[in-house]
Amino acid sequence: MATTYRQAGVDIDAGDALIDRIAPRAAATRRRGVMGGLGGFGGLFSLTDAGPYVDPVLVSGTDGVGTKLKIAFHLGRHHTVGIDLVAMCVNDVLTCGAEPLFFLDYFATSKLDVAQADAVIAGIAEGCRQAGCALLGGETAELPGFYADGEYDLAGFVVGVVERSELLDGSGIAEGDVVLGVASSGLHSNGYSLARKVLPYATDAALADELLVPTRIYAKACAALRKLKIVKGLAHITGGGLPGNLPRIFPAGLGARLDRDAWPVPPIFQRMAEAGPIETDEMFRTFNMGVGLCVVVAEEHVDAALESLRAEGETAWRIGSVIPGVDVTFE
Repeated sequence: MATTYRQAGVDIDAGDALIDRIAPRAAATRRRGVMGGLGGFGGLFSLTDAGPYVDPVLVSGTDGVGTKLKIAFHLGRHHTVGIDLVAMCVNDVLTCGAEPLFFLDYFATSKLDVAQADAVIAGIAEGCRQAGCALLGGETAELPGFYADGEYDLAGFVVGVVERSELLDGSGIAEGDVVLGVASSGLHSNGYSLARKVLPYATDAALADELLVPTRIYAKACAALRKLKIVKGLAHITGGGLPGNLPRIFPAGLGARLDRDAWPVPPIFQRMAEAGPIETDEMFRTFNMGVGLCVVVAEEHVDAALESLRAEGETAWRIGSVIPGVDVTFE
């Protein structure tokens, strides 16, 4: 009897069945600029149709979900990690002042489980809906023997656009400007190797649920801020925490002084610190500690920025100021 691809571990029929499920999910994220549908060798997007733009600059970003996926595998719950995937990519391009346009995903597993993959991609489509970008396409790879049974990996790629005149590069940040913090929804998708090491999520279902809360997507809040034209810089607080990410947007010679008492650190972080035990400095350079996004504005624009953020459903605080230096210090 002749050997088939299915006998080697790759089920083409299952892949086709998944595409049939993906199509309406992708269609639901369609936005101005999208050309055609799924099924081609490349996704098509017209910047002209998406505009009008005068001098557009494309902004791209790519990321994954990391070992947070282990929590999803443990719970058998796969519909939220797709949101994480979109969030980690989209929140990065937002920091340049960009509007997210379209997203592509890469889903790889040893043996394709159509229901599992469909749940993941449903989450990706929901993330795209929250971000206002189109799910333009992606790739599903069945790699027999490459991953543990029932496990998979995810990666994503987003493209956004910003007018060159409105590009945020932090160059206008000056001493005395104010740093605002916007609340995270928990750990987001960073630090899970350490979190899983110290927290008993395998025996605590409520804890596992909390660790699986998806990353917050700040697209609508940033879009509202862009209209005000008062933002000098945006920082996505990911791996490296506040000390590792906030300085990335400062001009040479500037740093920040932050007040640790200016915002409430969610209990999950204190629980990790005690369970480790993990020293405070290590916590702040590993996790976001409750701040998922930082916004830098001039003193006179603080109230307007906070009002805008809160009007979009965000929780935000004044957490510090820009000072001479090269790093982030706490008081």
